[in-house]
Amino acid sequence: MFTKKQVWALIIPLMIEQVLNALMGAADTMMVSNAGSAAISAVSLVDSINILVLYVFTAMATGGTIICSQYIDHRDEEMACQAGKQLVLSVTALSVVVTVLCLVLRRPLLSLIFGSVEAEVMANSLTYFFITALSYPFIALYNSGAALFRTCGNSRLPLAISTVANLINVIGNAVFIFGFHMGVAGAALATLISRVICAVAVMICLRRPTQAIVVRDYLSIRPNMRLIRRIMAIGIPTGIENGMFQFGKLAIQSTVSTLATYEIAAQAMTSTLEMMTSNASIGVGLAMVTIVGQCVGAWKLDEAKSYIKRLTWYGEAGIIVSCAIIAAAVKPITILGGMEPAAAELCIKLTWLICIVKPILWAFAFMPPYGLRAAGDVQFTMIFSICSMWLCRVILAIVLVRVFHMGLLAVWIAMFIDWVLRVLVYTVRLRGKKWIHKAAIED
Repeated sequence: MFTKKQVWALIIPLMIEQVLNALMGAADTMMVSNAGSAAISAVSLVDSINILVLYVFTAMATGGTIICSQYIDHRDEEMACQAGKQLVLSVTALSVVVTVLCLVLRRPLLSLIFGSVEAEVMANSLTYFFITALSYPFIALYNSGAALFRTCGNSRLPLAISTVANLINVIGNAVFIFGFHMGVAGAALATLISRVICAVAVMICLRRPTQAIVVRDYLSIRPNMRLIRRIMAIGIPTGIENGMFQFGKLAIQSTVSTLATYEIAAQAMTSTLEMMTSNASIGVGLAMVTIVGQCVGAWKLDEAKSYIKRLTWYGEAGIIVSCAIIAAAVKPITILGGMEPAAAELCIKLTWLICIVKPILWAFAFMPPYGLRAAGDVQFTMIFSICSMWLCRVILAIVLVRVFHMGLLAVWIAMFIDWVLRVLVYTVRLRGKKWIHKAAIED
């Protein structure tokens, strides 16, 4: 269904966008780290919640992407546009509700999740959480709009918008943190401004009549429950999976917050660098959703399975290259980030360990599920992912930290065991036939 040129035209901008996002995230972390361990610890704690929220919005966008992809393959552009409008409407409503709840409940929420942390860390967390929560509707709209463009095979436009916004974010960090000495408030404000720009830009571009999916007259959009249910049928299981995944990370972060401040700071930077090694491959995974979704919409299941396998190996190549770069760069990064010596030493050791283990396991654990979800196999991936996450990463990590007193290393050992289990289960699943489901747009 797709030529090699079409596949790479979709993948390459997505890979670049994801890598740039990771680089900008690392730049954020390094800039904030110059404000001290309390500041970077606060950002790390709050971002655990922020990522949870973003996962929910991403799941909604995934549901919309799969529905629109299958309509496009059926040459039904009118219904694809209608589905796009319902995605924008649903995500906007959800993001506003989540924002209000987070603003009202931010103090009890932080206290519930992270318990008793140092007073300075909590004060910084409250400030950072308040400002970043205001950006939720804007990042939700951008993710939805970007997903619709990728469905049309246009991944270059989201890349351009994201690149400009990330540069604005970095410049804003420099101005607010170093120029005005605003600390975490400056970092949060720069994030808010960049996300507003992203949302406005993508919503304007969706109005252009020359593309397959056009969304305009935003105020006149009314709920179409039939389409919303179809989007939710994929988005809700994916959202639950992603949400529970991040809840598990929050549980782990709660355990990490009981450790020394230097260990919390080391975990913040290590987590950022670990995510950077995945971003190129995540870009391939996002492309897989569109490609496999269209194959399934045309009921070309052999091609769908072939693309899942091929793109998984593309993801593996991205992991190998990314891990090699991060392993070589971690020491200079800790220096540029102004990390305290104890935190820097621990971060370097953990990052090197991750860069050894990750190329062996990660792509085969996390790439196939993108294709399985696009084929409609959302319930299996949801149930298994939740079980694996909580049994391996959460319970095992908590036992190793609190009972065996293994420190921060225990968190990553538990994660590696989770990866092994995922590789085994998803390999067996893909070889069978049960992952093949009815096309999502059919009645």
